[in-house]
Amino acid sequence: MKLENRQQVEDFVRGCTFFGTGGGGLPENGIDSLMAALNDGHEIGWVDAESIPDDAMSVCPFLMGSIAPHTEDTIKEMSSYGMTDETSVNPERDRMSKAIGELEEYTKQKFDVIVPIELAGANASAAIAAGAQRGMVTVDGDYTGRAIPEIVQITYNYDGHKLAPIASVDEWGNVCIIKNAINPRTTEHLGKLISVAGYGLAGQAGMALEASKMKKTVIKNTLSESYEAGKLLREAKEAGKDFVQELMTFLGGYVIGRGVIVEKDDRDTDGYYWGTYTVDCGEEELKVWFKNENHVLWKNGSPYITSPDLICAIDTDTGEPVPNPSSYEGQNVAIVALACKDEQKNSTLLTPRYFGFDIDHVPIDSVIKER
Repeated sequence: MKLENRQQVEDFVRGCTFFGTGGGGLPENGIDSLMAALNDGHEIGWVDAESIPDDAMSVCPFLMGSIAPHTEDTIKEMSSYGMTDETSVNPERDRMSKAIGELEEYTKQKFDVIVPIELAGANASAAIAAGAQRGMVTVDGDYTGRAIPEIVQITYNYDGHKLAPIASVDEWGNVCIIKNAINPRTTEHLGKLISVAGYGLAGQAGMALEASKMKKTVIKNTLSESYEAGKLLREAKEAGKDFVQELMTFLGGYVIGRGVIVEKDDRDTDGYYWGTYTVDCGEEELKVWFKNENHVLWKNGSPYITSPDLICAIDTDTGEPVPNPSSYEGQNVAIVALACKDEQKNSTLLTPRYFGFDIDHVPIDSVIKER
């Protein structure tokens, strides 16, 4: 499929933002990435996995780091290191593109195919744009089927493939190579620490893999699904329909509650954006905990829905999915949830216990049936 105009770009980014479950960067940055590539004359879109030759080489570019807004104190500290608006040289798409180039130079390997690491408004879009800039095709799929805070939580890692080497290029032009790491979680930690030094999202590229193996690991057709979901959400709102319910019917998900955000607590620590927000739904209260993405939902004080299933917020005034950095007290939202992809269902790396909670994950379909 090709994205040929701004509306198609916005529909795609909207769908990716929804599947991003609150994380994965800001949709406006994703739109900027794709529109810049489109305006430069590049072809934007994706191809079916089976159309890619088995001997092609794939690479996974991604944004690594915290999605938290910068505070005034952080901006002052950044300035002391010479990191200001005036010294910013790499928008998100360029960080990824340059990271691919750095990895090609380090590995002496030419890459042909882009595999997005996750579905997210900024992350997936910038990956596609970076590939388009370099004349590469993007596969219709990703390694997660949602967005995630750590690169260990992807099918590529589940299948035993080595994450490193990874090249990193940040907004300011700092370049690093993670040559090797003792295990996948250390690879994640090193990547996050590099991003912390740049005060935001670094563009990184790694997970090189022959297409014959990539086809067995990628979760297929998720980019097309994201486009269709984003388009449906817009069209349902334009038609005056209950766009929240329309989307859940289309995806087989559930509307958990509708209300207003009455409290939000957040912090930017260790390269992640952490926090909670509480939604007053009248007779019910919902509370969401996030680490970049939403991972635990409590209903009236009791654990209800958890990762790896998807917990998402939709602004009921605008009809747009809500990234966590953009949520605010007083915002009218619907909290919805749906089952994760089959490839995530047996993961122990995306459950509440992995995040330190004494909570067992119960699949959402079982939770709703018991209600």
